[in-house]
Amino acid sequence: MDKEKQMITVNMGEQSPVAAIEQTQRDIRSMIYVIRNQQVMLDSDLAMLYQVETKVFNQAVKRNMVRFPDNFRFQITRDEFETLRSQIVTSKGNTDKDVGRGGRRYLPYVFTEQGIAMLSAVLRSDVAIQTSINIMNAFVEMRRFISNNALLFERISAVELHQLEYQKQTDEKLEQIFEYISEHEESNQKVFFEGQIYDAFSLIVSLIQKAEKNIVLIDGYVDIITLNLLSKKKEDVSVTIYTQKRARLSKTDVENFNAQYPVLEVKCTKAFHDRFLILDRKTAYHIRASLKDAGKKCFGITLIQDAGIIRDILQRLELETEE
Repeated sequence: MDKEKQMITVNMGEQSPVAAIEQTQRDIRSMIYVIRNQQVMLDSDLAMLYQVETKVFNQAVKRNMVRFPDNFRFQITRDEFETLRSQIVTSKGNTDKDVGRGGRRYLPYVFTEQGIAMLSAVLRSDVAIQTSINIMNAFVEMRRFISNNALLFERISAVELHQLEYQKQTDEKLEQIFEYISEHEESNQKVFFEGQIYDAFSLIVSLIQKAEKNIVLIDGYVDIITLNLLSKKKEDVSVTIYTQKRARLSKTDVENFNAQYPVLEVKCTKAFHDRFLILDRKTAYHIRASLKDAGKKCFGITLIQDAGIIRDILQRLELETEE
């Protein structure tokens, strides 16, 4: 085929070269997209600028494929096409971009800057030459803009990175707070009805396990069931029980407990009618039933929020403990 026939002769129609150049200058920058980390232009946009149909444009390129290796021209994938849609802020009314919607039936081809430069060897006419110059100038201007604002872009990226890191740290802290609230959330009062033995024992065990250093239990009626509950404490947490002398708890029971869950000490007092569980000398619960009877009948557990009351209870224990 004659080389002359391989070229595209642009049909000027009624549009003057000046008008075409002005149109190119207005629109060209909005037609440059980023795909595979490089600036490219769509075959349909280029065809529009050169005033030919997309099909005719691509046919001319195919007749000169030796000039367009893969790094000059390539067909985008379906995913890249969808990403391209997001880069197009406003529609230009070009149905060629709408694959499968009455327009083209194949995915678009895009041209890199080198590929666009090579078009000057395939397309010719005064308008085509000027269009190629305008396109190349647009790429040069964009590179100059990026170069001149490189420091700004770097700072923006650093700010975005800092914001992402800050957001990550904030999310982690919030997650820790919510987790803490979830683990430590409890009602000031809890009532158990007859038959809720398991639920009552589960709550009491969870309270016992909160202690980090020591537990003080004031309960006039303790037995081996009470010790079974206290055995759920954390390791190295000491326990002091204040009870009545007639409590059903033998010296052997205490020794056996200490052999496995030290350290337990039992003291006697008649100064208290109600039951109290004090953890680390700062958190206290008023329990209206002996621990061994929890859940057998209706009873309640109340968190004591007044630190002064807790101090008064501990002081009274020191004064009212029997030998």
